[in-house]
This record gives sequence, structure tokens and C-alpha cells, in this order.
Amino acid sequence: MIFRRGVSFLLLFALIISCQSKKEPKSHSRPNIVFIIADDMNWNDCGVYGNPNVKTPNINKLAEEGIYFTQAFLTTSSCSPSRTSIITGKYPHNTDAEQLGWPLPENQKTFVKQLKDSGYWTGLAGKHHMGDAVNDDFDSIFEMQWQDTQGPDGLDRRLVGDGSGCDEWVKLLRSRDKKKPFFTWLAAFDAHRPYYEGAIDNPHKKEDVILPPYFPDTDSVRKDFALYYDEISRMDSYIGDVVHELEKQGVADNTLILFITDNGRAFPRDKTTLYEGGIKTPWIVKWPNKISPGSVSDNLVSSVDIAPTFMRIAGLNPLTDFEGIDVSSLLTENVKGLRDQIYAEDHFHDFEDYTRAIRTKRYKYIKNFYPDLPNTPSADVLRDLTWQSMLKEKESLNEAQLRCFLKPRPEEELYDVKNDPNELNNLALKSEFSSVLNDMRLRLKKMRSATKDSLPPVRTPDDFYRETGLPTKYRIRPRPSKKEVMKALLEGKPQTNSYAE
Repeated sequence: MIFRRGVSFLLLFALIISCQSKKEPKSHSRPNIVFIIADDMNWNDCGVYGNPNVKTPNINKLAEEGIYFTQAFLTTSSCSPSRTSIITGKYPHNTDAEQLGWPLPENQKTFVKQLKDSGYWTGLAGKHHMGDAVNDDFDSIFEMQWQDTQGPDGLDRRLVGDGSGCDEWVKLLRSRDKKKPFFTWLAAFDAHRPYYEGAIDNPHKKEDVILPPYFPDTDSVRKDFALYYDEISRMDSYIGDVVHELEKQGVADNTLILFITDNGRAFPRDKTTLYEGGIKTPWIVKWPNKISPGSVSDNLVSSVDIAPTFMRIAGLNPLTDFEGIDVSSLLTENVKGLRDQIYAEDHFHDFEDYTRAIRTKRYKYIKNFYPDLPNTPSADVLRDLTWQSMLKEKESLNEAQLRCFLKPRPEEELYDVKNDPNELNNLALKSEFSSVLNDMRLRLKKMRSATKDSLPPVRTPDDFYRETGLPTKYRIRPRPSKKEVMKALLEGKPQTNSYAE
């Protein structure tokens, strides 16, 4: 009798194993992916990257429970080109959306579409800024909405809700198809200008501000930074809400979270430049049971690597169109040397520009192809506190603080970013660094050739006046596509807005 029971048990066990082996793997066994992207936030304006005065407990906790990279970079320092580069896995000049506001063309492939076609539920909430062609790649889109109100100084355009652009992140997570693995693109409008008081209950004070040396230490600049800190802190609270919701839904252990920013802060010499304040990004990944908590990596990574990495994590082969590389092994293994450099570019953003950079772990090389143009920050910066303070104090500004006004710019810039992290000492004209300069020149030449990067046939007119930040007749919103803009410029008939003088 004991023997028969043993046989019966073995037969039953074998039958269960046989049935299980014939089942398809559960779709939700594939990891969920939550991509969180800040807007106009500097890489080091949070606690984990060295600024203890900015209130970012949730960002810090992501790093404590996962891994953060100290050498992470973006392909550009401009909002929409950065996003379209990420979603296509290409350098901006190959997306045909390299200028601010140019929509991504329909023929461009995205990693989101690949995830969706493979069985993922895909959703976007918050700032979009990539054009309508990508809409079908997402099962659901909760795009932030604007409203026009009459303010004391005229028409005031503000976001519906609290202004963060994060209001519906949790709503998106709750609306997903629970039978599928999911990918969400959660995009903040924080910390984009304009800044308003009252963003958080316990605002930062001017005394909390840590100023880089390329800013004058004035009350106006400190107030501007404090308001900027408030927006980072507001976004941080929404990141905490997302993590809590994942835990509440019971999916946190099988969900990878990546947090980055689209470009640096909207201040002079940061956003729209190829300095560290323009293209360096926080890069924090939490993936329970995969990544050892408290890990730190000094490996070079680029935002062009996100597309192939996400596809590999989802169990898919990256597209051959991608120009980035799969860096998923850096998350869980002690791997070194996947990259020895990153490539970054700057195009039109409110104002015309064309600049390229190569960054190794030690050096940064910047080539200014339009040196006759000053390094003017974005138009919203021109109209706000810091720039106005710099104009007022211009006679007392030091050399570093005057560089945004410099015209012409040097054609070449070389920095030892290890010993000169604020990039204040240009080594390009120093003979002792000639071999480094030649090496970086060669790297840039090879990258331009390999990625088919070349000067455009014609320059694009500025959308704003560089002195005042007020719009010119060429500012059109929504902005026409690259094809339309280039056709008009080559014909000598640049498009103008309907209210042009």
C-alpha cells in the first residue's frame, strides 16, 4: 500500500510538471519598466549627487535601493531633441527632429513600439513634446494640459493642475492592462521655467542655494535657484507616489525604474550648452532582486543607450537602427569598458547654434561650428531673474560669468573635467595639451563620419531676440517639421507667424 501511494504520488508529480512545461510563460514574468524623466534639472541638484540642500528624499532612496551612475550623459541639451533621441535610440541629427519643436517623422522607429508589439502595455503621462507620430506607440497617453488665464501683466499660460506635469502619473499606472507587462514614460514639467512661488509647502531658502562659480552671488540669483529647487522637490514627491503605487499593486519587485533628466537646468551656461551643466544627467536605476542596493558605477553611459537596453531587458533584440549600445550588463554585473567616450550635439533651441562635443572620463572637447554666435541661453532664461541680474551686474562679472555674452566664441574648447569640473580653464591653446587636443579632434571627426553628421545647408533664423527674449516673426508654434522648414529656407522664403509686423 505504501508502494502504491508512492507510485501514485510520483505519477501525480510527473503529470503536474508535464502540464507546467507545456504552458506558455506568463506575460507578467517579463519585467515592467518605468521610465521617469525630469525637465531641465541638473545632474547634481539632488542629495545623492552631492547637493544635500535640495529636498529629494525619494530620488535619494531610489539610489540607496539600486544603482546610480556618476558618468551619465545626454546626446543633447535641448528638450524635444533629447526625448526623440531617447525614444529612437539615435543621435539627434539622425532623427530628423534635432531642432527644438521639430516633430519626430512617422518613418522613425521607436523602442516603445517594439515593446508594444511584443506584448507590453505602454503608456505616457506628463510632458510629451515628441510629435503626433509616436502617439500610436502608446496604448494610453495622459498628456499635460495648458490653460490661458489673464494675469496682471497680460496673458498667462499655465499648466492645468499644480504645474508639475506629474499629476496623472499614478492615474496612468492604475489604468494599465493588468494582464500584460507594462512600460510607462512618466515625464515631468518640473523643473522647467517659469518658476512660481508656492510649489511646495516648505520652500527652499536663499541660504540653501549652492552656486557654481559661473553665477554671480546676488539675491536675485539665489531666489531663482531656490524656486528651481522647489520644483525639483515637488517632482520628487511624485516619484515617491509612483514607488508607493507599484508596491500597492504588488508589482514593485518585478519593475525596473530608471530616472534621468532631459537636459540641464534652465540657467545660463547650462541648458542648451554642451558643458556638464547641459548634458550630464542623473542616472538612477532601481530593480529589486537584480541590482544590489547602494551600487555606484563610474562607467560612461549615454541616453542613446536607453532604447537598446530597455529592449534587451524586455527579452528583445535591439533594432539594427539603434546607434546606442545595450548597457544592461552594467546594472547587474561588474563589467567595465563598454564605452570610452560619449558624443553630444547642440542645435537650434530658440536661437541658432551648431556645436559638438566628445567627452571621455578625463577630458571634454567642444567644437563650436558657429563661433560668431554667442552662447545665448534659452529665451525663458533671458526673461527671468538670473539673467536679468547678470545684465544688471555685468560690469562686475568675472570671466567665467561673462562667457554667455562672449562673441566670438573660441572655435575649440578643451577641459580636464577631472580637475576642472566646472570647465573654467580652456586648455585648447596650451601646447602641453596638444596631443590630447589632437586625439579629441580625431575622435570627433570619426564620430561625425560614422554617424553621417554634417553642417546643415542653411542656418535657421532665431525665434527670439537675443537681447530681450521677445519673439521674432519667425517663431511659429507648433513648429513645422524639418522638411517644411528646410524647404522654405532653401527657397529663400522662411516661414513667419501670422502676427508678424
